[in-house]
Amino acid sequence: MINKLVAKIQKTGAPIVVGLDPMLSYIPEQVLTKAFAEYGETLEGAAEAIWQFNKEIIDNTCDLIPAVKPQIAMYEQFGVEGLKAFQKTVNYCKKKDLVVIGDVKRGDIGSTSAAYATAHLGKVTVGKNTFSPFSEDFATVNPYLGSDGVKPFVKVCQEEKKGIFVLVKTSNPSSGEFQDRLIDGRPLYEHVGEKVAEWGAECMGDSYSYVGAVVGATYPEMGKILRKIMPKAYILVPGYGAQGGKGADLVHFFNEDGLGAIVNSSRGIIAAWQQEKYAGFGAEHFGEASRAAVLEMKEDIAGALSGR
Repeated sequence: MINKLVAKIQKTGAPIVVGLDPMLSYIPEQVLTKAFAEYGETLEGAAEAIWQFNKEIIDNTCDLIPAVKPQIAMYEQFGVEGLKAFQKTVNYCKKKDLVVIGDVKRGDIGSTSAAYATAHLGKVTVGKNTFSPFSEDFATVNPYLGSDGVKPFVKVCQEEKKGIFVLVKTSNPSSGEFQDRLIDGRPLYEHVGEKVAEWGAECMGDSYSYVGAVVGATYPEMGKILRKIMPKAYILVPGYGAQGGKGADLVHFFNEDGLGAIVNSSRGIIAAWQQEKYAGFGAEHFGEASRAAVLEMKEDIAGALSGR
């Protein structure tokens, strides 16, 4: 799957992943009204609104981007109905030939991690039948429990030719409380980066490993160091746009070939219609506003990479 991701980035010229992280406050009134008219102001109604919102954004951006990243928490808050919307979204994105990164941030002891890996990337056997439950192409993984929590995912990646992105240096302001702590004179995130490179050596694609890393756009200097520590790891870069990251911050996340990183933007794209610069589209054309935001982001990143 890493080979497919790289190929789609090369084809689109857009190292961009759209974060499908819907909140009801992002959804235009006409979408909510229609969903509530059919299902009531219920969890099912909320899930239907989310699904229809996602579908419109996917339809307007799928030819421009290589991948999407649905954040499962935004769906889980609506219970089982929300998870149904998550599954519908994953299935629809795959029909559109988009690479799906499940932002699930799983990580536990061995047997539990193995079950998480099966749920999101692998296959489960029920009697004589085999199923791929959520069937994302990549999943995000929390490494806090060490190799016991990560290696079950690596095993499934080897079996299914899928991938993971391990949290190494996250974009949130308090990430340094743990991730920047010095261990043997070096910050913890560097030690995690070395483990990512080690795990990744066990399952390589043509040029990059199935084991990638999450490194926030809000920490460009750390990204520069980690790029050297993990030369074969694809870096998933959150923090662009709404969290303050911009194209100029990203150049060190990429290798000289212009590959090696994919940049996420969530509400900066899916809620673009609420921004002043895209207000002309109006709520009725929120999908077109998202398309315009993707095109602007693509231009910003391309300009930064060409000028480095």
